[in-house]
Amino acid sequence: MIRKLILVGCVVAFGSQAFGHGDLRSRADKHAPAGLMGDHVHEPGEWMVEYRYMNMYMDGNRAGTRRLSDAESIAFGATSDPVTNRGASPSSMTHEMHMLHVMRGMTDDITLYTMIMLPSITMDHIRGPMNPAGAGSYFTTHNSGFGDTTIGALLRLYSDADDDLILNLGGSLPTADIFRTTREPTGGMMEQPLPYPMRLGSGTFNARPGITWKRYFDHGSFGTQFQTDLPIGRNYRDYSVGDEFRLNTWYSHVLTDHFSTSLRIENLWRTNYGGADPISPDALISTNVESFRGGYTLNLGVGAAALLNGHLLNVEIVPMLHQDLNGIQLETDWSIVASWSKSF
Repeated sequence: MIRKLILVGCVVAFGSQAFGHGDLRSRADKHAPAGLMGDHVHEPGEWMVEYRYMNMYMDGNRAGTRRLSDAESIAFGATSDPVTNRGASPSSMTHEMHMLHVMRGMTDDITLYTMIMLPSITMDHIRGPMNPAGAGSYFTTHNSGFGDTTIGALLRLYSDADDDLILNLGGSLPTADIFRTTREPTGGMMEQPLPYPMRLGSGTFNARPGITWKRYFDHGSFGTQFQTDLPIGRNYRDYSVGDEFRLNTWYSHVLTDHFSTSLRIENLWRTNYGGADPISPDALISTNVESFRGGYTLNLGVGAAALLNGHLLNVEIVPMLHQDLNGIQLETDWSIVASWSKSF
């Protein structure tokens, strides 16, 4: 009788563990917080379609860690190296991105993906002392269209009942238009190229390798991800965007199988641009200066996810905690990311 009870107990425990393995990866926290990608694979033949929206808001300039007013930003440019903001200084920017993300499982451990991006960028400025339209007045420029296209493969290097280790072999294709002009800065008097932050892509093939480790618990999941974005060579305008390195750590807490919340810490490092666009003078505006593009940012992500009849809704608000920027740049105040995805 005792042997039978032990045997039955072992079968129940084994069955419960097997059910738990599958169940842990089918809850609302099955994906990372909305601001991250490349953290999961799909079964062979399974597709996933996702629409993702991102809005990043930047208000005011920062030199190193010091916040500057519009007037201080123009004054800073008079003594910086190189001298800049003689034509104008940026004052705020909104960067929106619409993304269509498609994934397909090829084997148990390999998933392919692609992403089409549609950025929309609006920047407000104050005119500087050498602007022919008059110092102190404001103007706005806008740019939108197709961005660079992302492609890649996710390789599951290790998996057990609670853990996944996934390698991201990704990259981007230079499908965006990186050179457009405007007459807004000078009130219609002169044509000028849009500065670097307003361009829709990098203009180069970029390598984007990354790696993610996730661990599932009964009441949540923990993960860490290191992701890079590395331009290869220079584009046809004779410059390359800076290298980018992101280290993210997060915890998702499961309130029910269909609803979870998350906290995420992001460390972001960017290097300065290489080369220079030949007709984007440094003196006109600080967003033309290649050595004013790098720096460090610390972000906090607060998110939630809901799994409803196979539809995953994921949202995250990301305020900036700390920034230390090279030269003078617009500071990032916050961003919001929201997505809908469905596997079939």
